[in-house]
Amino acid sequence: MEIQTKPNIQLDLFENTNNNIPSPNNIRVLVACEESQATTIELRKLGFDAWSCDILECSGGHPEWHIHGDVLNVLNDGWDMMIAHPTCTYLTNSGVCWLWNKDKSKNEQRWENLNDGARFFKTLLEAPIPLIAVENPIPHKYAVELIGRKYDQCIQPYQFGHPESKATCFWLKGLPKLKPTEDVKEVWKSLPKNQAQRLHYLSPGPERAKLRSKTFSGIAQAMAQQWGSYVYETQIKKKISVPS
Repeated sequence: MEIQTKPNIQLDLFENTNNNIPSPNNIRVLVACEESQATTIELRKLGFDAWSCDILECSGGHPEWHIHGDVLNVLNDGWDMMIAHPTCTYLTNSGVCWLWNKDKSKNEQRWENLNDGARFFKTLLEAPIPLIAVENPIPHKYAVELIGRKYDQCIQPYQFGHPESKATCFWLKGLPKLKPTEDVKEVWKSLPKNQAQRLHYLSPGPERAKLRSKTFSGIAQAMAQQWGSYVYETQIKKKISVPS
C-alpha cells in the first residue's frame, strides 16, 4: 500500500562541471532503521551514495542499496550523514500509559524495554558521524530523561504537501531544521476526521505498525534535498579549506 504521492524533486541539484568540487556520489549517507527505503531512494535520485539499513528486508525494491542487519554494526563505517528512524514503541507519548499496570504498579517489562529503546536511540544520536537526524514521534517525559534532551524540531505532513496529521520530531546533530515545502493545513482541516487522521484509523493487523511508520514522500524529499544540500556544501567547504 502506497501512502505517498508527491512529484520528485529536481534531479540536477548537485550537478557541476568543476572537477575540484566533490560529487554527491562520493558522499556516504546512512538511513538507519528504514525498510521502506523512502528516504534512501530520494537521496539516490540526487546522486548520493545512500544506504538503508534495517533488521528487516527492504520493501522499497532496491536490495542492492540495503544493509540487512543491525545498524550498530555499521555506525563506524565512515558515513558523512545519517538519518535514523528507530522504533518508537516504548518511547512515544501515546504509549506512556502502558508503563503502569492497572494496580498502579510499574510494568517492569515495559520499563526494561523503554530503557533498551532509549539506549539504542541515544547510541544513534551520539554515533561518530558528523551530521545526524534521529526521527521519532513526540516522546513521553521518561524517554526524554533517558535520551538526555528534548527534540529540536516537530513537523507535520501537512507542511510538506500531505493533508494528514502525524507529529514527527527530529533530534539534530550538526544539521539545520527542515523548512516546510508546501503548506496544505487548510485542506487538511477541511477533511473528514477519518481522512485527516488516516493513520490513526488504520485497521488493526500485522501491517499496521509498518504502515504507520512509513515516511511521507514529501518529508523524504525535503530531507534529501535540504539535508543533502547541507552535507554537500559542507563537503565543498572542507575541499576548499584543504591546501592542494
